Amino acid sequence: MRLLLVEDDPSLGPNLQDSLNKAGFATDLSTDGIDGEAMGQIEPYDLIVLDLGLPGKSGLEVLENWRSQANSVPVIILTARDAWEDKVLGFKAGADDYLAKPFQTEELIVRINAVLRRCTGQNPGALSYGDLSLDEAEQAVIVKNGDKHSLTGTEFKLLRYFMLHPKQLLSKTTLTEHVYQLDSDKDSNVMEVYVNRLRQKIGADWIMTRRGQGYIFGQQD
Repeated sequence: MRLLLVEDDPSLGPNLQDSLNKAGFATDLSTDGIDGEAMGQIEPYDLIVLDLGLPGKSGLEVLENWRSQANSVPVIILTARDAWEDKVLGFKAGADDYLAKPFQTEELIVRINAVLRRCTGQNPGALSYGDLSLDEAEQAVIVKNGDKHSLTGTEFKLLRYFMLHPKQLLSKTTLTEHVYQLDSDKDSNVMEVYVNRLRQKIGADWIMTRRGQGYIFGQQD
């Protein structure tokens, strides 16, 4: 899943970006409201973590502009601990969740996963589909017979995106946009390699190829 982090703190921003990348999210970082707003409107992010106290343009104004332009990307806002007014204004502007500073990175990751599942119609808790279960802490997949297979970073991000979008036709371009960061070398042809690796671990019948169109995740009836 591809995230945008809009945070101007020179220490917190890069540290959070690194932690989110290690947690299996392809995370881009913006340090001001103007660039952050543009990136959030142009790039196909799955979720945005937005600080409200930004230079250039406030996070609240950025969020309001996104929603006024029919941008429904899920947004978690970061607020000061005692700024309850910001929380209220944030929710009114269209935020999906909030987190007060200071916070533990683990809590942010849990909230990100919860919002992503809620927004894609998945049940809360561990991410599972059919006989597959994704261990997000260990970045591994558990198959029907109980075997656990470790996943590389890209395999993990790809399988999580598939599991959050079952029975949907997903093109190589779409998968590439949601698995890699903005400054990564995006070669959609490499996606075929990772899809084949996943098939070896979860079973070939889980991912169907539509030639010239893309892939559909979910065992066929």
